[in-house]
Amino acid sequence: MSRRAVVIGGSVAGLLAAAALSRSVDEVIVLERDELPEGPQPRRRTPQARHAHILLPSGRDAIQELLPRVDVRERLLASGAHEQPLTDMLGFGPQGWFRRWPTVTDELLLTCCSRDLLEWTVRGAVLDTAQVTVRRAEAVSLLGTAQRVTGVRALSDGAEEDLRADLVVDASGRGSRVEHWLETLGVPGIPTDEVDSGLVYASRVFSVPKGAEHFPVTQVEADPADSGPGRSGNLVPIEDGRWLVSLAGTRGGEPTADPEEFTDFALGLRHPLIGQLISDAEPLGDVSLSRSTRNRRRDFHKAAMPEGLVVLGDAVATYNPVYGQGMSIAALGAQTLSRQVQRADVASPGFARGVQREAAKSVSAAYTLSTSQDQWFPEVVGKAPTLVDRLLSRYMGRMARVATTSYPVSAAMCAVLTLQADASRLVHPKLLLATLKGPVLEPLSGPPLTDEESAFLDSVGPIPV
Repeated sequence: MSRRAVVIGGSVAGLLAAAALSRSVDEVIVLERDELPEGPQPRRRTPQARHAHILLPSGRDAIQELLPRVDVRERLLASGAHEQPLTDMLGFGPQGWFRRWPTVTDELLLTCCSRDLLEWTVRGAVLDTAQVTVRRAEAVSLLGTAQRVTGVRALSDGAEEDLRADLVVDASGRGSRVEHWLETLGVPGIPTDEVDSGLVYASRVFSVPKGAEHFPVTQVEADPADSGPGRSGNLVPIEDGRWLVSLAGTRGGEPTADPEEFTDFALGLRHPLIGQLISDAEPLGDVSLSRSTRNRRRDFHKAAMPEGLVVLGDAVATYNPVYGQGMSIAALGAQTLSRQVQRADVASPGFARGVQREAAKSVSAAYTLSTSQDQWFPEVVGKAPTLVDRLLSRYMGRMARVATTSYPVSAAMCAVLTLQADASRLVHPKLLLATLKGPVLEPLSGPPLTDEESAFLDSVGPIPV
């Protein structure tokens, strides 16, 4: 019997979901209300697109599994994307500077590029190799009942059309109206959790100065233990000899869109390294500001969902962007869909609920990591930390301190942060013992720079104190 699937949304989550379905479904239609650009250019209604993005190795591997006929990794690198081991980044956490370890494995490689390049590359790979049709149209409602979704009502050029489908995938992002559509069908409210620290992101692109071409990803984290607002910053090398710098602050410590204040904000972080790096760098545009940073998770897998509907990507959960999880979670969700499609028919009883339940595992892991820090900042909106949260926070803080001096502990934490290992790995007896014993080396007194990096900083001038 012929099967049709309709995917709502043509971003990374939607296109990868379409690729997953195309192997087993006769017709896959993607509905995208925006005109998709011809190259790596901005797409409308993507509030986080102008800010720093990193593809985690778990997301990279999921994309490769979904698109086996094309090497997306190679396409990205050929277009100027950078790869860097997570253990070689310049990272200043609440417990101090992390050491940089020489070990390089694919399991720890981050892919660094602009959101525009990543989305354009994925879109090209999907459309080149998968039987997928993209329509310029907006989904306005779901068809069906509280028991089964049977399609989508789409609006295009002022005319509405009912598209019947055996499976509908909502991958329309953080602006998804799926909860409203479900209420219209008679489906009760979806359990929701939210942690909002009031975080504001300000980002700007700079030309990489001469002599700084090999600077790695640089991160200065906020310290939740401080009584004041949390301020942080990320510098990410992207294609075309550019740095994408994102600064963030919680309530009472927010950055502004004023370009005159951008570098001063960076210099005022817990360590001024990022501010010094960009102090003489040429800006390549204005400051982009975003307040769409709350952590919000909708537990569709716990609701009485109708058959025939799966929700993936940001339509399920959004996270503090500092962890760079969003695109990788989208890829992992599509990977789950792909594996389920290969085992069962999309119209079979329990198919959609099975996908939703399995996809929720990586969503929950990412959400827990993201909210574990945000819940401690002043004036946060959301549930108060429990006793368990407090005990885990103390344990993780001690482990992070040990990780600044121990490669095995650092690598284990990196595996969890990149969604390649379950958080239970962090209480493995060996790691538990290492954490209880404490640091094995003295803490670093400053950033662990190479000779080349030190020479560049010396040419810029002393770090302000």
